[in-house]
Amino acid sequence: MRAPGQGEIREVPLPEPGDGDVVVRSLYSGVSRGTETLVLRGGVPRSQHTAMRAPFQEGDFPAPVKYGYLNVGVVEGGCAALLGRTVFCLYPHQTRYVVPATAVTPVPGTVPAARAILAGTMETAVNALWDAAPLVGDRIAVVGAGMVGACVAALLVRFPGVRVQLVDADPAKAAVADALGVRFAAPDDALGGCDLVVHASATEAGLARSLELLAPEGTVLELSWYGDRKVSLPLGEAFHSGRLVVRASQVGAVSPARRSRRDFRDRLALALDLLADPALDALITGESAFDDLPRDMARIAAGELPGLCHRVVYGGEGRWAP
Repeated sequence: MRAPGQGEIREVPLPEPGDGDVVVRSLYSGVSRGTETLVLRGGVPRSQHTAMRAPFQEGDFPAPVKYGYLNVGVVEGGCAALLGRTVFCLYPHQTRYVVPATAVTPVPGTVPAARAILAGTMETAVNALWDAAPLVGDRIAVVGAGMVGACVAALLVRFPGVRVQLVDADPAKAAVADALGVRFAAPDDALGGCDLVVHASATEAGLARSLELLAPEGTVLELSWYGDRKVSLPLGEAFHSGRLVVRASQVGAVSPARRSRRDFRDRLALALDLLADPALDALITGESAFDDLPRDMARIAAGELPGLCHRVVYGGEGRWAP
């Protein structure tokens, strides 16, 4: 992104791989719609410039900056043990790149490369449920049927005895919920008395409705990232008498509940394993060629290309040679 709202493709020299590096040719990458739209419009707050850096980001906010973190490719050079393997990496949208071998995670054979772009989103969902620690029989709502909310709901529906509903103001999201086997509800029709509400709509109205759906002493787990927007939270009415809780969860750190036993690599490997479910293909709702990405990113940010995960497809021309 050369300036807020303006993207372009730039040619960069590929560095020679060193010992322990790999050369990866991209097959697919995914647009993290909420975060990348925020970056595209220059909406990352100055106080969060360091916290919001992607692992292989180049440049600084607001621009020029190369940003992204949902890349799936094949190893073409470097570490012999990984040659020919399909891998996931937290790398921006780029046709080829060189990274340490420790920065890539092999994609299981049970997961198609085209679906593996959801790994970062599934990792966020895994961390959220490690934070929330839902119990058998809980009554749960997920408010916001975007990429993250839908992934959370897809995991929760596997819990025994749990009543789970996916809540969204867009009736078209009912088809996504149906594909995932989750009950769908409009905000006004959602069932209350929830022990846990996972909020992922990134809207003030969604957060307010999440509080309304709680049973006494229930918890809202907040996954939304509002960037530079301010939101009002209704802390009157039943908030105090009901002893309600609002708790943040963020994928930048492994949940404290698991930190002593799990690290980032464990969490990402688990997320990739969970993507073996073909129902998750419902979360990929659009596709662009890499060459069209500057134009289509602007359309995504403007709301002209709605949907969930947008997949970027790379051509297979040529082969890297040392």
